[in-house]
Amino acid sequence: MEDLIQEIIKFRNERGWKQFHNPKDLVISLSIEASELLENFQWKNSQEAVEKNLYNIKDELADVIIYALLLSNELDIDLEQAIKEKLKKNKEKYPIEKAFGTNKKYTEFNR
Repeated sequence: MEDLIQEIIKFRNERGWKQFHNPKDLVISLSIEASELLENFQWKNSQEAVEKNLYNIKDELADVIIYALLLSNELDIDLEQAIKEKLKKNKEKYPIEKAFGTNKKYTEFNR
């Protein structure tokens, strides 16, 4: 993943864009790109959206990941470690015996 981050940073720096890549603006850009990804699914079921928009979905997903990687770099967050820690938290919140086959949020398990 480090090679990919370095390639993204090189692309950004060659264009003089680092000045625009503060945490606030990176988060805004990430949200905008996530909305553009979401737009591919608007008014369609999942299958139809994928069949009609896969190429665009791929591009928008890449934009989301690029901004997430830039943000993690800017904040000096080891994204791989952060993901592992989040998975550990999720395993505790969503134990298999309660979460298997349900879409309930963990706060609904004891209801």
